[in-house]
Amino acid sequence: MPAATSYDVDLLVIGAGSGGVRCARIAAGHGARVAVVEGRHWGGTCVNLGCVPKKLMVQASEYGDYVADSHGFGWNTPEGTHDWGKLIAAKDREISRLNGIYVSMLGKAGVRLLTGHAAFEDAHTIVTTPTALDVEAKPERITAERIVIATGSTPSVPDIEGHELAITSDQVFALKEMPKRVCIVGSGYIGIEFAGIFAGLGGSVDLVYRQDLPLRGFDEDLRTALHEAIDQRGIRQHVGASPVRIRKTGNDLSVTLDNGTILSVDCVLMATGRHPKIKGLGLENTRVRTEDNGRIMADRHFETTEPGVFAIGDVTNHENLTPVAIAEGHILADRLFAHHARDWSFDTVPKAVFFTPPVASVGLTETEAAERGTVDVYVSRFRPMRHTLSGRERRTLMKLVVDQATQKVVGVHMIGEDAAEIMQGMAIAVTAGLRKVDFDRTVGIHPSSAEEFVTMRTRTRVSGD
Repeated sequence: MPAATSYDVDLLVIGAGSGGVRCARIAAGHGARVAVVEGRHWGGTCVNLGCVPKKLMVQASEYGDYVADSHGFGWNTPEGTHDWGKLIAAKDREISRLNGIYVSMLGKAGVRLLTGHAAFEDAHTIVTTPTALDVEAKPERITAERIVIATGSTPSVPDIEGHELAITSDQVFALKEMPKRVCIVGSGYIGIEFAGIFAGLGGSVDLVYRQDLPLRGFDEDLRTALHEAIDQRGIRQHVGASPVRIRKTGNDLSVTLDNGTILSVDCVLMATGRHPKIKGLGLENTRVRTEDNGRIMADRHFETTEPGVFAIGDVTNHENLTPVAIAEGHILADRLFAHHARDWSFDTVPKAVFFTPPVASVGLTETEAAERGTVDVYVSRFRPMRHTLSGRERRTLMKLVVDQATQKVVGVHMIGEDAAEIMQGMAIAVTAGLRKVDFDRTVGIHPSSAEEFVTMRTRTRVSGD
């Protein structure tokens, strides 16, 4: 191997998503010579085709509710109509602004920016080819002492008859018109959030998923409460079902489910998971190994099976959330170029699903905690103050899971308005290892839903051995 000084850069990052940008920027701040290659969107999936535009659309879908709810408070606000085109145009302006911020941040940090598709020639050499991001970009060959793969993931579509007639979340954000009748397949983050968006904007929504309850992996009480909330939103749920065929019938799409149900809709959205974006990356020219599902194998230091090649974010076999990718990128840059790393808690990563009402969680579910030992469970369910006047039948559920032996709060779960905002504070408490008595001795903010987390005194049940 040539000496390190013979490389064009000290670090080359493939992918300018949240994790890649953080890694590049922090490494450059430590004095490293850094380059980033991006072939599609500066800012990655989250900024362009994920978290950010989706959250804006969730917020758009809630304004109709606000108008209706205002009548219970004495307002005579007239119901209006929604202009999908204006929403998409406003969203596009904001995303364009954020794209510019990402490019500017990298440039100010002294990072070299390359546009194009990156592929490994060998473990220290990357060749770029032009993409739609910059068709006039010239192919480049660049060498690096260390390379970080941060290419993220891309939607997965089941191989059923007519699957080409469906769209994925990548296409939703560019639809010229809002479909009036939508079939959404899948009940993970993406499926649930888009079901709420379309329903809130006045669409007719059919939600199809294989499980008995939505959001597999979340706490069972939360999943049950969400199932009820989906019904209240006017969304038709087809549980324990999967599509087997999609056909074009005139101007409609006909979706046949494996239980014999046939749905006639304008649009089919496949929200059936994502897979690592590694196609054309040239991994065969390295010793980088992948799992059966395509995720790149990386150790706790984010190093792959090829020394000097690292992987962070959704392309790896770790937890696939934007803040996790950002933390991984920061840790890696510090370790490589500052020889230290911040202490991040990956065992207590909070998560949220922006349905209406939103779902949020941190720590262990009741089932997970009970498998480790006996736990005390506290559950509170109530109608929020706002809806005692709005008349809306919407319930909030809040739950604490407490390890009985230590009395540490090991899990906090909520469905209800402001759940994500409240859960961020709860995540600090769980990460700090606070006990139930610490919650009990904390004075609440009244009147608020959040105060319920510090006023739950009566144990609902005991689980585990």
